Amino acid sequence: MTQSAPDADRQTRSSLGDPIVLTLSIGFIVLFLALSLYDLDLVADSISRGFAWSALTFGTYFQFLMLLTFFIAIGLALTPAGNAKIGNLEAPELSTFKWLSIILCTLLGGGGVFFAAGEPIYHFVNVPPAFDTEPGVPAAVPGALAQSFTHWGFVGWAILGSLTAIVLAHAHYVKGQPLQPRTLLYPIFGERLMRGPLGGVVDTCCILAVVAGTVGPVGFLATQVSHGLEVLFGLPNTFVTRLAVLVALGLVYVLSAVSGVHKGMQLLSRFNVMLALGIGAVIFLFGPTLFLFNSYVAGMGTYMGDFFKMVTMTAETAPAEWLQWWIVFFYAWFIAFAPLMAIFVARISRGRTIREMILAVAVIAPIATTVWFTLLGGSGIYYQLNGVIDLTEALTNFQFDIATLSLAQALPGGTWMALAILLLTTIFVATTGDSMSYSIAMVGAGHDKPSPFLRAFWGVIMTIMAAVLLAMREGQIAALQQFIVITAVPVSLILLPSLWNGPQAAYAMAREQGIIK
Repeated sequence: MTQSAPDADRQTRSSLGDPIVLTLSIGFIVLFLALSLYDLDLVADSISRGFAWSALTFGTYFQFLMLLTFFIAIGLALTPAGNAKIGNLEAPELSTFKWLSIILCTLLGGGGVFFAAGEPIYHFVNVPPAFDTEPGVPAAVPGALAQSFTHWGFVGWAILGSLTAIVLAHAHYVKGQPLQPRTLLYPIFGERLMRGPLGGVVDTCCILAVVAGTVGPVGFLATQVSHGLEVLFGLPNTFVTRLAVLVALGLVYVLSAVSGVHKGMQLLSRFNVMLALGIGAVIFLFGPTLFLFNSYVAGMGTYMGDFFKMVTMTAETAPAEWLQWWIVFFYAWFIAFAPLMAIFVARISRGRTIREMILAVAVIAPIATTVWFTLLGGSGIYYQLNGVIDLTEALTNFQFDIATLSLAQALPGGTWMALAILLLTTIFVATTGDSMSYSIAMVGAGHDKPSPFLRAFWGVIMTIMAAVLLAMREGQIAALQQFIVITAVPVSLILLPSLWNGPQAAYAMAREQGIIK
């Protein structure tokens, strides 16, 4: 398809992309680091207060935005418009396995191991408010898994690449509009948003949300791997070790992003999926097989049966602090990532039908996630229940890195399994880093083939930011994680029009392709 003039103009801009977006984004990052150097406690306390206010004020709105997105997307997939193809291609660019691998590794990220191992055990020893069972007993197992499924299941995944991806795909591949978050608001504000400074502000909000959400796992991975190397090999757990891990990780995901979707990115994702399948097979075959199978069935049954009860918990039905740190935190994290994830999903789904894209993101990926959480977290619950490990204190203090390594060593294979899980976690974070570097570059360029220099630039920026924050204090990484809840507030408003623009774009594509009249 011939590009429109506006899109062609954007491709000829400077190699660093939109100057307004670049100035605002880098300016904020420098300001955040400078203020952190000046007064760490001031920055951390300010973010903590903003986090608490955002969670309390917008938490219920976040929950209903997620719910509506999921049900509208599934309903749309069942209509004839679901047969429309993304990106004006007759055949997909990527095979189904490669495509699903990239989706799973990109959207699951480091949390796929970091929280999969510890979160179900946490809810097992600290029963969620939706349930009234005694902690640490067999009856608490279904609720513990169901609560984890609530955070990482259908509604969380749906917001990442369903309705918004449809809007962006139609706007970019059919209308020639830029592949940027501001495009989601084009039906409301028109061309003045696309060309004016407000569009730059919209894009910057989404970039900063993703930077905060990506730098956090990158920094936490450095501490987790450093701790693992100390326990397994006796290497000193110092800043130098963490910095070495950061540099190696940054090098991997920068090179992957530079090589592109068809080379490093899909190879890294495919390797990680194969590694995860291997680890999962070992756990299922040589671990507590019957317990895992029964727990998954019971956990999924509880999740489906109490779905609305868990997803719609508010301050009237659960302690406010618990809501902030679990339901609202995770949902805000998904919302903050959503625009750039949607850009990436639209990019890798060319040639796929709308139905395929929605089912992959909102159904297949969540089910795979719940299975993975059961294999890791369910095994941890089994070992906790039988006294093999005791992670109550570590998890109550949110020391998930200690919990993950302790569980890994208890799994079949012992030290070898621990090494495999550390490698898996590292590549999970790398696949998030490369895809988000690529997505931010697409926002700056306005199209789906940003320059390798621009991809590398953002990957390096995020690595440097993680290193500086770790040098200051590990708590600053946690503060940055809380900041993502604050950024989710403006980002959620950017996503809101997709609830009705998504179906409109899908039906427009179906009419243009002659599927419906």
